[in-house]
Amino acid sequence: METAKLRKFAQFARRSLIEQVGAKLKLVLAEESPARRESPSAIKKLEEAIAEQGKEQVVERVAYIWFNRLVALRFMDVNRYNRIGVVSPAEGQFQPEILADAKMGHIDEEMVVENTRKRVFALLDGKMPSQDPQGEAYRLLVVAACNYWYSAMPFLFERIDDYTELLMPDDLLSGNSILAYTREAMTPVACEDVEVIGWLYQFYISEKKDQVFEALKKNQKITPSNIPAATQLFTPHWIVRYLVDNSLGRLWMLNRPNSDLVDQLEYYIPPEETEADFLKIEGPEELKVCDPACGSGHMLTYAFDLLYAIYEEEGYEPSEIPEKILTHNLYGIELDERAGELAAFALTMKARARQRRFFNKGIKPNICVLEKVSFTPDELEEYMSAVGRDLFTQGLRETLQQFEEADNFGSLILPKLTNVTDVLAELETKNLGSNLFLADTHSKVLKVLRMAEALSPRYAVVVANPPYMGGKGMNGRLGAWAKENYPKSKSDLFAMFIERNLDMAVTGGAVAMITMQSWMFLSSFEALRGRILNQHTILSMAHLGARAFDSIGGEVVSTTAFVLENAHKPNYRGAFLRLVDGNSEAEKMAMMAQAIAQGRSA
Repeated sequence: METAKLRKFAQFARRSLIEQVGAKLKLVLAEESPARRESPSAIKKLEEAIAEQGKEQVVERVAYIWFNRLVALRFMDVNRYNRIGVVSPAEGQFQPEILADAKMGHIDEEMVVENTRKRVFALLDGKMPSQDPQGEAYRLLVVAACNYWYSAMPFLFERIDDYTELLMPDDLLSGNSILAYTREAMTPVACEDVEVIGWLYQFYISEKKDQVFEALKKNQKITPSNIPAATQLFTPHWIVRYLVDNSLGRLWMLNRPNSDLVDQLEYYIPPEETEADFLKIEGPEELKVCDPACGSGHMLTYAFDLLYAIYEEEGYEPSEIPEKILTHNLYGIELDERAGELAAFALTMKARARQRRFFNKGIKPNICVLEKVSFTPDELEEYMSAVGRDLFTQGLRETLQQFEEADNFGSLILPKLTNVTDVLAELETKNLGSNLFLADTHSKVLKVLRMAEALSPRYAVVVANPPYMGGKGMNGRLGAWAKENYPKSKSDLFAMFIERNLDMAVTGGAVAMITMQSWMFLSSFEALRGRILNQHTILSMAHLGARAFDSIGGEVVSTTAFVLENAHKPNYRGAFLRLVDGNSEAEKMAMMAQAIAQGRSA
């Protein structure tokens, strides 16, 4: 995919949206602003958010929300998932189709509620005073479209009835508006693949990433709120295919050795000898795949394609397959709320592309966004008395306290409770709605247990491009926690994720990752290498070295991609590809394809 235009747009969009949202914030907070009279509850929420997070954080969050929504609406316009263009003009027009239709007296009654339709017509007919009647009418229509999509995608289109709407950018219709640039960058060709969403996400946060690393040079540690920007890196598609083909694809081929899918697995490396000892899979529903640092969902969207082919080969009805995949197979875990939204959106778009009526099914992707949750001792004591002390084992109590810094430790948290699913199922049956205090505590307990369940060891495949962060970048709490919980791999987040992912996979399951290459050589990772060699099995490895990511220049990142099995097979002969001599993504990709083809024909 051509990414230069996407990079330029996403970086411009972030700066522009932050500026526009910041300007809007000043207007709505002015003492005599119309917003204070018309939306006092939203203003109250806004002021509370500023008091808690600070103006800069609120502005950045709202700008990010609007970026995600406008990008999503454009993608759906281009792919005709919106019945009428919400941010895109009809052919030969300049203004968005939904506004052009409204000016001619037509508004989609299903998408836009009656009160909003009346206000839009009043603005356009000059019956409601406004300095910018078309702009105001269009903002109402965009908000209505977002609210309409809430039922199908609540993770991205939360109902807009708070300060998010108040801070919506004003200029959406001019030739220099954010929407004009969105349409220019997100061309129909770019929107043919939902991968465009991942690239936009990486480029949107790239300037913040630069700021974080500039601060790091001045010995300013990476705070929890900056961890996502500092550690996100979009994985090239050929590396994704290598990882998924040799984990999910391999597992399926072991269970179905006569499957014709082998012809679709371009990067699959078959075992040298026939294997008898492997994870037995009865049907596609058992292929649980998790990306514990899923970002915008690139690994999962390719896994979706492969799973669809698997279900299809097994004879499932095409109309049932997308729902089954999102219900039974794919799981993502993410620290960044906005990235998690985009991952869920990308999977929903994958499903919709395969099933025309998918939006009506009410199926939500299994994307778990980790967030910090804390309890006071008194809170837990009262809750324990209400639900029954027999349920409150030491493991449950400890697990409920493990997420107090979830924004800092993320997927590295290993829940103490071993039977999370059983306890969660029992607590979900409790009805504590009559007691407001207990209801709030109950909601928090369920939230923690759902996060703990996502982090439990239950996956046939764990695939990831984990965050990279050395000890020098870690804030004090993260560094101390790493030493206590990951003594073998504490030197870098990516190494801790190698251990963590092995713990998330079932016995015989596959762990596929791309990481920095340093764990292969440095003495600080000797204990980690010992664990891998003495408890697990290296199935294959592609040593990429430097320049495997064209989006990162020079020798900054030297990497290796590999697939491990969560079982010790000391006599297994893995496949090892040396690709360090390639000087670009294209060269390394060609070298890998050639090596795999030669291996298959040998």
